[in-house]
Amino acid sequence: MFGLKSLLTVALVSAVAALPTLEVRAATTCGSTSYTAAQVSAAAAAACQYVKDGSTAGSSTYPHQYNNYEGFNFAVAGPWQEFPILSGGVYTGGSPGADRVVINTSCGLAGAITHTGASGNNFVGCSGTN
Repeated sequence: MFGLKSLLTVALVSAVAALPTLEVRAATTCGSTSYTAAQVSAAAAAACQYVKDGSTAGSSTYPHQYNNYEGFNFAVAGPWQEFPILSGGVYTGGSPGADRVVINTSCGLAGAITHTGASGNNFVGCSGTN
């Protein structure tokens, strides 16, 4: 017969095993600029908060809808929002630079894209985004 302690241990192990796995945000390189996983995560988290709040960074239009005209094979389904990623901190307005993180409206990280090396106002994928 199982004691209460054994039963609680089994219940605890079952509960821990059922927890969802947190998404790992990988480092990426956009053109010649490398971003750490922490920088990618910080940009995605900021974008997520703006999306949840229905607001934008400063007087900018970011985050805003990203239509994926280039046909990237993102890690999560759309609709998507693009948001600048900067090497010197989280974007709060002003010049967005060339690089973006892309999230969906459920705050899943889709990938990273850049204007660097693209023609016109198009994007190419940063490392890890096809």
